[in-house]
Amino acid sequence: MSQAAINIPGIKFSESGNFLLIAGPCVVENEKIVFETASHLKVLSEKYHIPFVFKSSYRKANRSRGDSFSGIGDEKALKILAEVRKKYSVPVITDIHNPNEAEIAAEYVDILQIPAFLCRQTDLLTAAALTGKWINIKKGQFLSGASMKFAVEKVRESGNSNILLTDRGNMYGYQDIVVDFRNIPVMKQIGVPVIMDITHSLQQPNQEQGVSGGRPEMIETLGKAAISVGADGIFIETHPDPSVAKSDGANMLKLSGMDDLLFKLTALRKTINSF
Repeated sequence: MSQAAINIPGIKFSESGNFLLIAGPCVVENEKIVFETASHLKVLSEKYHIPFVFKSSYRKANRSRGDSFSGIGDEKALKILAEVRKKYSVPVITDIHNPNEAEIAAEYVDILQIPAFLCRQTDLLTAAALTGKWINIKKGQFLSGASMKFAVEKVRESGNSNILLTDRGNMYGYQDIVVDFRNIPVMKQIGVPVIMDITHSLQQPNQEQGVSGGRPEMIETLGKAAISVGADGIFIETHPDPSVAKSDGANMLKLSGMDDLLFKLTALRKTINSF
């Protein structure tokens, strides 16, 4: 199936034929890490002519343990994201968790993301839609790709057609996630761009210590597979040093590894586009 149009305001290289890259650290830990990551990714997006959206959560609401890091404060984190947008001239995406957050976050970012666990929450989808922003809905780990048409319909019925869908795999037993790549072409039939999250799909959740594990050595494999079956974009969380990241470090890619990965995925995309 042909690639869907992604006309996000502020995006560059939309006519390059390359995949959309949504990337950044899992959560806003501090200004230094956010700016270092955004700067590096901006340079790579220019190098490989990749449409780029910077991602980081201003707050993490879905945590296994009550003492897990959730953020540095909503307003402080949102202001840092707004500064990224201004300083590096890139669109920014962040998660929202409750309907009242939609309008607040929309003042600072370009895209609102609906977390996978919340993709069936009608009030949240409606509130996000009413902001007029682009909405990225992550597919629940408990849902098929085809069932995501209902989430898309809720946003469209609220008057907003600026929608992305992102797959992040499906639960397999209690402590593993697997990816059914059939979901990418299936969701593309809904008529919206489809992104593949190649880091959260490698999580190993529900560990006894209350901190998710992961298999980051498989990131390149998932990325190549996603491009091969026609994904419109790649979602990846990256950090200067995942070993000390305060959220999802076990499945993130080290920032220094992004250049090699994007080189390979861009080359593969050019090959796919030639058919």
